[in-house]
Amino acid sequence: MRIEIPTQIFQMDKNLNQIKTEIYDKCSLEISDFKIEAESKEYNACRFQLNELNILSRNAKITQKKVGQFVTFWKRNENGPIEPFDENDQIDFYTVNVRTENEFGQFVFPKSLLIKKGIISTEKKEGKRAFRVYPNWDIPKSKQAERTQKWQLNYFYQINSSTDLQKVTELYNGK
Repeated sequence: MRIEIPTQIFQMDKNLNQIKTEIYDKCSLEISDFKIEAESKEYNACRFQLNELNILSRNAKITQKKVGQFVTFWKRNENGPIEPFDENDQIDFYTVNVRTENEFGQFVFPKSLLIKKGIISTEKKEGKRAFRVYPNWDIPKSKQAERTQKWQLNYFYQINSSTDLQKVTELYNGK
């Protein structure tokens, strides 16, 4: 008996592969149209569809000097320079995978939230090219970081033996 494995699985980094196996498959969320992004390779940047939803995904990085993890969120325009994503880009969710030696989780940010928070550009305001995320295991050291973590944790789930799959489903249903 021969088992066919989609080639996109081999293109995914270990974080996304683990999320697919342990979370998406259990929540009946199917990845299709998977593409590695040429830019931001160091963040394992990719795009895919998840049950018809347009997902932009990155792995965050731990930095030495600050609490939290850093992640890029930009595109290159036709003239060459980088710019923030904007409200007209075909994105439903921006997922940020976070990992330490002992912890693993994912932020699932809806486009509407990123517009509200000034991360995605609108006609009135330029968005951000990068930002910091604060998973539940981080203890922010500033009031601003505490406020940021507070709203971000509403869009976060930890991946472990007791992951709340209902919360995952609700996150992906909440455009």
